[in-house]
Amino acid sequence: MMDTNALLTRLARWLWPLAVANLLANIGIVVTGAAVRLTGSGLGCPTWPRCSDESYVAHGELGIHGVIEFGNRTLTFVLAAVAVLCFLAALGARHRRATRLSLVIGLGIPLQAVIGGITVLTDLNPWIVAGHFLLSMAIIMVCVALLDELRSPDRGAAPPLPRALAWATLAAGWVVLYLGTVVTGAGPHAGDTDSPRNGLDPSTISHVHAIAVYVLVGLTVALLVVALRGGHRWLATVTGLVLVIELLQGLLGWVQYWLDLPVGLVALHMLGAALLAAGLARIALAVLPHRAGHEAQAGGEPQPHAATRLP
Repeated sequence: MMDTNALLTRLARWLWPLAVANLLANIGIVVTGAAVRLTGSGLGCPTWPRCSDESYVAHGELGIHGVIEFGNRTLTFVLAAVAVLCFLAALGARHRRATRLSLVIGLGIPLQAVIGGITVLTDLNPWIVAGHFLLSMAIIMVCVALLDELRSPDRGAAPPLPRALAWATLAAGWVVLYLGTVVTGAGPHAGDTDSPRNGLDPSTISHVHAIAVYVLVGLTVALLVVALRGGHRWLATVTGLVLVIELLQGLLGWVQYWLDLPVGLVALHMLGAALLAAGLARIALAVLPHRAGHEAQAGGEPQPHAATRLP
């Protein structure tokens, strides 16, 4: 039999693809979670951790909504498996920061499952649903931090001005994401016909959300200009891509608002939110110093596998 060290060493070669899989899986479950809500299947399994009082799995009496909700719950095990494999691969590579980041991701998934269970037990309380979504955004950001640690250009710390703008952009982005959950909590897509709403006026909170988006876009444009003028190529590239995401997301938000929130556009908007979270993390990381291979192994030796660092 292969000993544990040999197995971890073999897994280490898969650290990069597993880190990518971590990110894709956590973005994916945001979209499938949106599908649960948009199809009115949020209480398809009316209790937690069981699907019903009699069974842990969906059965015929729960109908298609039970199948959809149970399917989304099942995907949590896929996320957990990917996270565990990624953590083991980081251990095998003896990469300290990657090990810590992958551990945080792995711990976030069961926490997310528990919060998801609480949302069911509270009949999809919109404030708890908001926390459920925002934790997903945080996990996505940690996934991006892991990718940045493993493969990212060498760079020094950015000067004070772009660094301040980057952190302000991140903060504004979090405000936008939070207000997006408040808009959702006031809107029609509750996840179940009997679920409570937050009682706020959808039109008013939508306009407050839009103002926050304008601030975010303004900060991103300012950061892009400063990065270009300062010759910060990587920061400018990342910021430009995030600006595109913001503009598309803003356009999509307005279109879905004027069309009375069609399900397909709302699902795309949720995907855009996940991509925005990933982009905001990239911006914040781009102003921090990074030296490929310096952290490397616990013993200080460079990484032996190209899969864990840039050539």
